[in-house]
Amino acid sequence: MANLLTILRMILSVIAIEFIFSGRPDFCITAFFVTLFVIVLDGLDGYVARKHNECSKFGSVFDIIGDRVVENLYWIAFAVIGWVGVWVPMVVVTRGIITDGLRSMALAQGYTAFGDSTMMKNKFCHFLTASRFSRAVYGTAKALVFLVLIVAYIPNLEYYEPLTIEQFLKFADLQPVLVIIANILVYVTVAMCVIRGIPVLIESKRFIDDKK
Repeated sequence: MANLLTILRMILSVIAIEFIFSGRPDFCITAFFVTLFVIVLDGLDGYVARKHNECSKFGSVFDIIGDRVVENLYWIAFAVIGWVGVWVPMVVVTRGIITDGLRSMALAQGYTAFGDSTMMKNKFCHFLTASRFSRAVYGTAKALVFLVLIVAYIPNLEYYEPLTIEQFLKFADLQPVLVIIANILVYVTVAMCVIRGIPVLIESKRFIDDKK
């Protein structure tokens, strides 16, 4: 069930991005709520795995794959549409390739990225990367930046019929503020992405020695 939820959120993320690229304000609003559901599923799959005793090394790896697919799809889409700089997906994707490649060596020796058999043995490294607190903070940051970006750049909102002129004018005043907040969140989230990858580089040293 947990793995099915992971697959579902990957599919839904593709649907949300298709809605965003439609250029229609009503579809963008729908994309907002689909993205919100994808975020809920991100936290739900781990809970389901623990509740139904479905935790496994494959599940741990597959959960990371799901995270990578979802966040990379959104960042690349946002860069293509012009909401963020192209440097953002370049950094995020590069960081993901490096850390996941190093984690694969640890997995070959029986260690996982998170959980009881995590490769993170140093307490500080574990807190920064593998702890539930760190993962929750980073997940929340990604959720906020994705949702705020969608709201901040909703196109042609004046043609969305359910909104009155007064409502639109109020939102029009708020939109520049949302754009600023979104840009700040982008920098904060990317910085967290890079910082959380550093402990993986540190802990992977003991897995690189081929003689061992």
